[in-house]
Amino acid sequence: MSVVYVSGTFDLFHSNHLKMIEYGRGLGETLIVAVSTDELVCSYKKEPAVPFEERIAIVGGLKYPDLVIPQHTLEHTKTVKNLNVDKFVIGDDWNGKYDYLKELGVDVFYLPYGVGVSTTNLKKKIYNEYHKLVQASDVHPIPEPNK
Repeated sequence: MSVVYVSGTFDLFHSNHLKMIEYGRGLGETLIVAVSTDELVCSYKKEPAVPFEERIAIVGGLKYPDLVIPQHTLEHTKTVKNLNVDKFVIGDDWNGKYDYLKELGVDVFYLPYGVGVSTTNLKKKIYNEYHKLVQASDVHPIPEPNK
């Protein structure tokens, strides 16, 4: 029985997150999905837009995972050993980072995200649209009060 571990932040949950979890489901019998805590994410990039409690609830509501757990570290040696993980899945933006797990007999899969869909791109799009709305609202005539 193989154990698959999928790792991610899963901020602004989108279709590529779902594809990665679905892919993990197809690799083995038991699927564990680890959601990075806010503290962990803030140690290497900006704070997630969606708080940890909501992100883990969203992932926990999916039909694919057998278990959803918090992820407190980017070093996975202990986790892989403790959970008897056979296969490790993560986005290809981490390409090469977890190759050391292969020395423990773990198959490591870096899943390509595909074109255009990422949390970073979604945040940029939201920011740009918001910025346009602010500019449009700032450029209007201010009526004179009635005297």
